[in-house]
Amino acid sequence: MRALRILLITVVILGGLFVLADRLAVGFAEDEAAGKLQTSENLPTAPDVSIKGFPFLTQVASGSLDDVEVGIKDYEAATGTDGKTIRIDDLTANMKGVEFSGDYSSATATTATGTASITYAELLKTAKSEPTEVAPGVTASVIGLSDGGNGKIKVAVEATVLGTKLPNPVYVLSSVTTEGDTVKVHADTLPDFGGADIAENRARAITDFEQKIDGLPGGIQLDQVQAAKNGVEITVKGSNVRLAG
Repeated sequence: MRALRILLITVVILGGLFVLADRLAVGFAEDEAAGKLQTSENLPTAPDVSIKGFPFLTQVASGSLDDVEVGIKDYEAATGTDGKTIRIDDLTANMKGVEFSGDYSSATATTATGTASITYAELLKTAKSEPTEVAPGVTASVIGLSDGGNGKIKVAVEATVLGTKLPNPVYVLSSVTTEGDTVKVHADTLPDFGGADIAENRARAITDFEQKIDGLPGGIQLDQVQAAKNGVEITVKGSNVRLAG
């Protein structure tokens, strides 16, 4: 009985040491991966990297991690226009089947899915905010974007007719979609600028706009987009996504 008790205590101690070693190892790996990703993506701060699954050491032995979650608070994505960028907030990507090198200098995920958001203030930079003539004596510009409910964006347009600024903005509800690497905003109905006769293409030159989003981390791509309370929420996906190296 004494020998059995000693054996059980030994097993418990060894099990505890294994768990401790496993958690120390995963913490080290997460820090190393975060540092490599920060360098490869030129991030101002290290991202959050969380390696899921237990035990970690057996995954290391196989050279593949089942599930890795990466979180980047702020990311400046390229727009393909004169070096300009657009800020992507709260980018979270879930990586599956991550193959990595022994020193974590390179890592590639078989698949990745994730979410992120773009504030209305950030997206507004894409819209035509300078007064533009849409008809003789009529100029207009987009001055605000907000949640229109039911997955729509409410676009506020300011107009001046024959030198007189309309007392209130004109609002239109717009749909937001993705096409490849581009977010597109398209008005469901055209604005009424005090009854002025304006051709549809001239009105849409103000109300409709698009924003290319290129160079997301690791080569992930835009998937879907939807208007929400504080901005547009996007989903991303990718295959053979590079985390580092």
